[in-house]
Amino acid sequence: MTSPNIVFAVFPGFQILDLTGPHEVFTQAGRLTGGAVITTVAAAPGPVASSGGLAISPTLTIDEETGPVDTLVAVGGGGVDAACADRRFVDWFARTSRTARRTASVCSGAFLLGAAGLLDGRRAVTHWSRCGGLAERYPEATVHADPIFVRDGDVWTSAGVTAGIDLALAMVEDDHGPEVSRTIARRLVMFVQRPGGQAQFSAQLAARRPERAPLREVLGWITDHPDDDLTVPALAARAAMSERNFARVFLAETGSTPAAYVESARVEAARRLLETTTATLDAVARACGFGTVETLHRSFRRTLRVTPGEYRRCFSAPTSAV
Repeated sequence: MTSPNIVFAVFPGFQILDLTGPHEVFTQAGRLTGGAVITTVAAAPGPVASSGGLAISPTLTIDEETGPVDTLVAVGGGGVDAACADRRFVDWFARTSRTARRTASVCSGAFLLGAAGLLDGRRAVTHWSRCGGLAERYPEATVHADPIFVRDGDVWTSAGVTAGIDLALAMVEDDHGPEVSRTIARRLVMFVQRPGGQAQFSAQLAARRPERAPLREVLGWITDHPDDDLTVPALAARAAMSERNFARVFLAETGSTPAAYVESARVEAARRLLETTTATLDAVARACGFGTVETLHRSFRRTLRVTPGEYRRCFSAPTSAV
C-alpha cells in the first residue's frame, strides 16, 4: 500500500488536542492544495483512549505502517512515559524517523523523540511544566522553556497542547507558503504566528508555597494589594522580620526574590484586568502598582514577551476593549 504523507503516533493516554489540533491544520492544507494523506498509528490494533476518555480508532498499527513517511508527529499526554517504555513502539518511531523528511512532537511528545535518540545535540521545547524533566532525562538536548515551537533541522518540537496548532501552521507555511497558512489560520480563528512564549501561561506558577505562616500571609497581602507599598522594608515589617532576614528567608522558601515575586504578582493582577475589563492601560497600571503605562509595558515585555495591548487582544473577553 502507499504510505501516508503525514503520520501521527498515538498511544493510550494521549492528549486529544495534541492530535486533533494539528490534524485539522493538515486536513485544511490538504483541501487547499490537493495533497497530504493523514493517518494515525498505534502499537496495537483496536481503539486507543485519550487521557480524557475519548477514544480513536488508529488507521494502522506499527507493524502495518512501514514507511516511507513525509512527516512523523509524536503527540503528547499523560501516557507518554509508558509509551517511552514500550521498546517496540520506540524502535518503530526511531526507524520511521530515519526515512521521514521531518519529525515533530506536540507537547510532551518530545519525550518520545528523546527516547528514540532524536534530541541529542538538538534544541527542543515541550510543555512548560515538563521542560526541566526533559532536560534532566535527555541531557544531550538543549531544552528551551519559552518558545511556542522550535525547529532544529528536520526535527520540530512544540510547547503545550494548542502549540501543536502553531507548529502545524508553521509547517504548512514552510511547505506551501504564507498565503495557505494565513488562510487556514483565518478559518480556525488563530494567529499565524502567536506573540510571546510560554511565559504568558506559566509566570505565576513558579513560586513555591512557603512553610512559615508569616510569609504565607505576606504572599496573600501581595496578591490582594498589588497597588500598595510592596518594598522589602514594608513587607519585612508586615512579617515582623528584619529586612535582611526577610529577603534571605523569602528567597529560600519561595525560590524567588521579593522584587521578582512582587512584579509577577502585579503582572498577574494586570492580566486579570486586561482579560475581564475595559479599563484603560493607565488605569490598569495604577490599579496594579506599576504607576505608569511605561512601567507596565516594560514588565510585560520582560516577563511575558508581549505588550499589554497584545495580551488583551489575545485573551480578553469578546466585550472587552482592544
